Parts: sequence; C-alpha cells; structure tokens
Amino acid sequence: MIELYHHGSSVCAAKVRFVLAEKGLQWTGHYIDILTGDQFSPEYMKLNPKAVVPTLVHDGEVIVESTVICEYLDEVFSEPPLKPTDAVERAKMRLWTKSVDEELHPACAEITFASCHRHIVERLGSDGVNKFLESTPPQSVTSKWHNRKKEIVLQGFDAPDIARPFRLYDRYLQQMEDALETTQWLAGDTFSLADVGMTPYLNRLDMLGMLSEWTRRRPRLSDWFERVKARPTFKSSFLTWCPDDLTQDLKTFGTRNWPNVQRALETA
Repeated sequence: MIELYHHGSSVCAAKVRFVLAEKGLQWTGHYIDILTGDQFSPEYMKLNPKAVVPTLVHDGEVIVESTVICEYLDEVFSEPPLKPTDAVERAKMRLWTKSVDEELHPACAEITFASCHRHIVERLGSDGVNKFLESTPPQSVTSKWHNRKKEIVLQGFDAPDIARPFRLYDRYLQQMEDALETTQWLAGDTFSLADVGMTPYLNRLDMLGMLSEWTRRRPRLSDWFERVKARPTFKSSFLTWCPDDLTQDLKTFGTRNWPNVQRALETA
C-alpha cells in the first residue's frame, strides 16, 4: 500500500505525484494544508520531523525527502524506468536533482512566499500568523528557514537580500536552456528524474503567472515545458490537486508582484 502526505501547491509533493503517475501506481492521499499549519501537528511531525511535505508511507515504511522518495519509487517499481541507462547521463541527472535540493528549492520557497503565500498566511490574523511562524522547526526547508520565513512573511519584497533567490532562479533557467541545446531532455534524449525534478519549479512560475516573462528569450526551455505539459500525467500530478482558490491566489498575487520581481532581477 502506498500513502502520500501532500499539499496542492507543494513543488516537492508534485514531484512525487509525477513519479507515481508516470509509474501508473495507485496511492492513497492524505492532504496536509501547509498554509494553515496542518504540518505542525504532533501526529504529522512524528512522520516528518521537519514539518514539510511530502511523506511517503509504503507498506508501513516511512520515506521522506522528495528526491529520495522519487529514487526509491524508481528502484522499487522499475517500469517504466526514470533513470538513463547510460552512466554519464545518470550522473547528469543527479547533478540536476542535487541542484534542486541544495539551491533551487530553498530559492523557490523564498520566491513563493514573497510573491504569494505571505498574503495567504496574513488571512490567519495576527495571532494566527505568529503561531504559524513560530511553529516552523529549527531544521525545515533549510537550517535558516525558521527566521528567513519570518522575514519574508512580515516584510515581503523589503526583506533583506530578497533579490538573491530570484537571480539564482534565473541562472538555473539559463542552465536549462543551455542543456537543451543538444538533447531533448535535461539529462539526455530520454525523460528522466532530472525532468521530473525540474518540472515543479517551472510550473510554479507558470502558476504565478510569471513563466512567459522568464522564457521569452529561452525558446528551448519554453519548448521543453510544452513537451512536459503534453504528457498525460502532467495535469493529474500538478493541476488537479491544487484547489481552485489556491490556484487563483497564486495567479493573482504572482501577477500583482511581477514588477517587484523585475526589480529584483535587475538588482546588481
């Protein structure tokens, strides 16, 4: 039995849903609303002490960290394979997934809260906001996320060094554009966990209403994302699980904050 604790807008949860869909696996979902604080319940934190999603439970075994979960699923359920057969291409694949874990995901968290989620959290009221912020454990998205999330939720685009994650994101989009010059997919000519890993981060920009601005001068990247969206597994993995009100919030607040993003990208 496969159980997945997940949330509609979580990029990491979407990544795991993508793998489950590509493998054609049946699973039972437990929806954790990370914008109201479900992840901080004692019951959930027993499964995932970082208070993040996703968490996979397979036949009673608890697996955390989305990149680890994706590799686990690809090993246990080998068809269709999501790792290249060539060793060099597997190494390239893992460089992409490593970059996601080390740099792109923390940047995405900052971008998302600055552009959208801070406005959603504000609806909890002052006491609710304080409770939400204080509940984040010391080690979560990063070892500094507890305090960094406070800065961004309370200060938005006035938070210290807020331009950094946007510029980092922009560099990775260019790296994708460059990698796609010679191959159809990021690690070679076959769809792999590299593409699975990067898709949520392009989709996040798309749901924020910003992607066309980022890909305007990156045609190969734009074509890559169109190929990803054309996969029959895309909609059920990324769009179906995001509630309509959250989808609307992402687009509304993201579009509204695009001028702030432009200024961040232009910051030297």
